[in-house]
Amino acid sequence: QVQFVESGGGLVQPGGSLSLSCAPSGSTFRVYVMGWYRQAPGQQRELIASITGGGSTNYADSVKGRFTISRDNGKNTVYLQMNSLKPEDTALYYCNKVPTGLWGQGTLVTVSE
Repeated sequence: QVQFVESGGGLVQPGGSLSLSCAPSGSTFRVYVMGWYRQAPGQQRELIASITGGGSTNYADSVKGRFTISRDNGKNTVYLQMNSLKPEDTALYYCNKVPTGLWGQGTLVTVSE
């Protein structure tokens, strides 16, 4: 089964931006609907953005207008551009298929002064 490797997390101040990347290990995801998920401390993991192979996107209301999901099938990579970050965006961020397969390690995003 394909597994994904996320990168790009870090510490950022409120109002700042971060860009996350994700690539599958040992496979191509060209045929998959891909999603970015996040899990905040003490909360369930949630799907926040998804993108089809053709580039159609959907967003959770909590991130709509601030986050942008994109993919480069040639580079086998999916991205999440996060702008206007808020403290409540602090979470472990994961990418995965929709519906999900194996989970990777995630990348931690911390939004704090």
